[in-house]
Amino acid sequence: MKNLTKIIFSLFIGLTIVSCDDFDMINDDPMAASADQVQVEYFINNAIIGAQQDPHIAERAFVLYWKGAGMHNLGGGITLGTHNDGWSVDYWSTASSWLNAATTAIQIANEKANNGSAQPYNDNLIQVARIWRAYLLSELSDNFGPMPINAFQGINPEFVSTKEVYDFMLDELTQAQSLINTDVARPSKLQNLDAAYMFEWEKWIRFANSLRMRFAMRLSEVDPNKAASEFQAAVATNLYISEASHNFSVEERPGWDPLTGVMSREWNGQFLSATLNNIYVGLGGVSTQSQVGSQMHDHIKPQEYMGMYFPDQFAERTNDPAKGHWLDGLPEKIDPRAYKAFYIPGDFNNANYSFFPSWTNDARNQNGFLLDLQGNQIEINTTYTWNAFANGDWGAKGTRNRLRGVIGKSPAIGQQFRSSSNRRIFFASWESYFLIAEAAVRGWSVPMSDIDAYEMGVRHSFEYFGTTQYLDSYLASNEYNRNGTSASFLHTQEPPASKNMTHRIGKNGALETYTYNYPVNHLYMSGTVKNDKLTKIITQKYIANFPWLPLEAWNDHRRLGLPFFVNPSVENNLPNLPDLNSSNYMTSNRKFFPQRLPYPSSLRNADPNGYTKATNLLEGPDAVLTPLYWAKK
Repeated sequence: MKNLTKIIFSLFIGLTIVSCDDFDMINDDPMAASADQVQVEYFINNAIIGAQQDPHIAERAFVLYWKGAGMHNLGGGITLGTHNDGWSVDYWSTASSWLNAATTAIQIANEKANNGSAQPYNDNLIQVARIWRAYLLSELSDNFGPMPINAFQGINPEFVSTKEVYDFMLDELTQAQSLINTDVARPSKLQNLDAAYMFEWEKWIRFANSLRMRFAMRLSEVDPNKAASEFQAAVATNLYISEASHNFSVEERPGWDPLTGVMSREWNGQFLSATLNNIYVGLGGVSTQSQVGSQMHDHIKPQEYMGMYFPDQFAERTNDPAKGHWLDGLPEKIDPRAYKAFYIPGDFNNANYSFFPSWTNDARNQNGFLLDLQGNQIEINTTYTWNAFANGDWGAKGTRNRLRGVIGKSPAIGQQFRSSSNRRIFFASWESYFLIAEAAVRGWSVPMSDIDAYEMGVRHSFEYFGTTQYLDSYLASNEYNRNGTSASFLHTQEPPASKNMTHRIGKNGALETYTYNYPVNHLYMSGTVKNDKLTKIITQKYIANFPWLPLEAWNDHRRLGLPFFVNPSVENNLPNLPDLNSSNYMTSNRKFFPQRLPYPSSLRNADPNGYTKATNLLEGPDAVLTPLYWAKK
């Protein structure tokens, strides 16, 4: 047991993880127990449940960092190039403790095997712990970059490059899944100590292979040969997450502990972003009338109508194609998952309407207003309207706008995702299919055609949201969304650069014709492509991964520049996005979006040598805008 204690201690020092007191929650006193008394499965389950993120960590990592960077929640922070060291310290510490628990599980299991106290399932537990450790390591690396891996081999940790981290994770997953014996019995006591899979061995194999596919694809732009080789080996097993029952997910519960919902904090508005709304509107050609109650039918606006134009109250220095407009109703056509994921303001009959925050009546109040240049109120009733806004600095226009970021005035995430009564998804079947579809487009050897994999991914997403009645017509639709992308996989005709639409000048002004310009995404194919197969795949993956996988959405955008992300508004310049300004806001540039989290001060203070090694391995300074190894440069 001395060796085990030494390993744990070295992890504490190198990663500034946790104190020994934290282990009291896992076992009575595992540091004082002998190896044959400590239960490996306790540590595995602790690592899984901990990664679910308690409300303190979830608000900072999942909502403010990942959803900010990947899903463009309204607000400042990481979306505008700013990080919070306190949030990073908290996330680093707790995420490292999860890694510590998974590593300790492996160490204890190996000691049990050596001293003869192992249960028949001990070897399988080692492989499960290795698989989960690989996931946890990826989470940290995808946030920060270089990480230590040699600590997992029983010596003091030393930071290695992000490339080496990915090599290590892929090797670990390949070996671990191959060593699991699916014939080993699972006693009920054991099953209760796996919050994800109840130690169903085949599901852990599937999870490992799907992670291999995910990690391999992450390398697609920087090392395509390795990416193809690793991906093909994983998918060739035919054991990956291919149906909903295989999904890696953990059940939430109300309260304040690691199982409490990651989006449960009532003060977070969780509004629909302009980025996601531009994807939703028009995509698939499904009518709003077929999706909403009859009381809303009179509020549906024609497809060519953009809304009321308020240039003095809505930011215009952004490449959001809907900028300056307020839609005084509902769009004629929209992706059917939109009305499932978000509530329509005033739609109180919706069982998933969120009345958060519960201590106010804000969600029930649809009476809003704007201020004109003289300070007079322009009354706006937001009932049955559908709007989303760009992030950024709106300057004086923001002062005159009392609709943006106000509860009850624009769509926000449904209560089913906020009530701690769902299952948080870490990997779902739709992602496997979208990965296979992308691999097929790249010409890799995979078991399905690109169109079959794409349509299967969309199907699984529609099944999750309960919208399959629209699936066939959706997949056949050639209609473009606001970004110029359609749902039909074989429809790759590019949209025109612009089209004629109508809008009303102000609230009561005349209806006029104006030119709508499709946005240009310079991050992908130099802005020349809006509707090719890869754009469709990543667009659908982005929709499907909402709201559970914002880190993957951020990863895809960093890797490919897809889907189209709306630039933050720069009515005033943003100090932490210095390259974005009033002369170039219509272009897309990786310097306009966050690329990583700087290492926390706790690492600099506790391990200055490790911090120096880690930052020297970056491809730039220890800053938000420094791209990771696998990201678009």
